[in-house]
Amino acid sequence: MSRLQTRFAELKQQNRAALVTFITGGDPDYDTSLAILKGLPKAGADVIELGMPFTDPMADGPAIQLANIRALNAKQNLAKTLQMVSEFRVENNTTPVVLMGYYNPIHAYGIERFIAAANEAGVDGLIVVDLPPEHNDELCDPAQAAGLDFIRLTTPTTDDVRLPTVLNGSSGFVYYVSVAGVTGAGAATTEHVKGAIERLRRHTDLPISVGFGIRTPEQAAAIARLADGVVVGSALIDHIASAKTPDEAITGVLTLCSALSEGVRKARLG
Repeated sequence: MSRLQTRFAELKQQNRAALVTFITGGDPDYDTSLAILKGLPKAGADVIELGMPFTDPMADGPAIQLANIRALNAKQNLAKTLQMVSEFRVENNTTPVVLMGYYNPIHAYGIERFIAAANEAGVDGLIVVDLPPEHNDELCDPAQAAGLDFIRLTTPTTDDVRLPTVLNGSSGFVYYVSVAGVTGAGAATTEHVKGAIERLRRHTDLPISVGFGIRTPEQAAAIARLADGVVVGSALIDHIASAKTPDEAITGVLTLCSALSEGVRKARLG
């Protein structure tokens, strides 16, 4: 089994959801970002999404847009993001790492070259926000043929007619975007999420992770009672944005990660 399959299977046996954390590679600089990446598993992250910096992250709100700008200003690029995964793998060979971002940097890098480099670095899966299933042959199919999971986004506006197309070729897990908006937007109600997950389960056996708008341990726990995974990004990145020193950024992100993890781990107890 892949790292993602193994991790979700283990957590299902433990009757708890995964904490999926997102940071942007190279934010606010390479060394600080790498220290955060290496520290996330010990702080309770079960799966890590690592953002590939891009000038026009259209699905992201202000927090992650600014994270992309900070990373690009610090000279982060796709090659360095892959290098971060390689360095992470020296110490950790079990935590799944998913690269999340947009098609343009991958296309510019070269599809075959990117897939080979991602595999060599130890990447487990891809989330490419702006590449719909109608273009599976461009990246999804060759990535999966090489052993990389391809994770799809579904949204409140993805109806039952569209869902089978969106889920075609999906693997790893399904990412449910819980609000009709960008990252960091207001959180959905638990009633809405419960109904959405029930509907998704009629279409797929893959684990379902819920993200967008989850900021606190309490919110994470509420989602963890319903979903297979809880995705948190903007709330972690806010600590990088407000930090005055690299150490403050590292401590802020990992402290919140620990609190979120505690919320997720206790969500189904009793």
